[in-house]
Amino acid sequence: MSLPLFALNAVLFPGCVLDLQIFEARYLDMIGRCMKQGEGFGVVCITEGSEVGEVPAGVSLIGCEARVTDFQQQDNGLLGIRVIGGRRFRVLSSETQKDQLLVAQVQWLQEPVDNPLQEEDDDLVALLAALAEHPMVAALNMGLTASGQQSLANQLAYLLPFTEEAKIELLEIDDAEERLDAIQDLLDEMQGDMQV
Repeated sequence: MSLPLFALNAVLFPGCVLDLQIFEARYLDMIGRCMKQGEGFGVVCITEGSEVGEVPAGVSLIGCEARVTDFQQQDNGLLGIRVIGGRRFRVLSSETQKDQLLVAQVQWLQEPVDNPLQEEDDDLVALLAALAEHPMVAALNMGLTASGQQSLANQLAYLLPFTEEAKIELLEIDDAEERLDAIQDLLDEMQGDMQV
């Protein structure tokens, strides 16, 4: 499956909302095509290089499909779009087109069943509820509620201030319980760092 890629300094997770401002011609064309065809594009995290101009030197080989849910002309004249994360994918190969757009052959990853929340998830559910109260998160209007372990893991991995590298690793984990354990380990590390 061929998928146009949008390289960002961010990691998108399934079911999560991302607001983007589009100003580069290659991305404006890509968004136009995606919207006409009712298709999504892939969001991959930049591991080397920068977001603007040249094709970045390195991007993660795992990413998340983005589907446009809303768009509007911003006050600054740029196109503002809101996307929601869809399926995860692995980049098998990629090429840069003449217009500098990165297009990849991707393999869609199997999404595991969303297991019901367990009692041991209560602290993380409470953390998500606390995050929902934060003004920056509330502005995203994501409707933060965890329907199961998968959605809880996705939302926490997306919203918590982990490094991009850590987020890429979390996106690669298929099993929701495993991803929640990894999130808890990262939180414990952060707490440990704060106490030093």
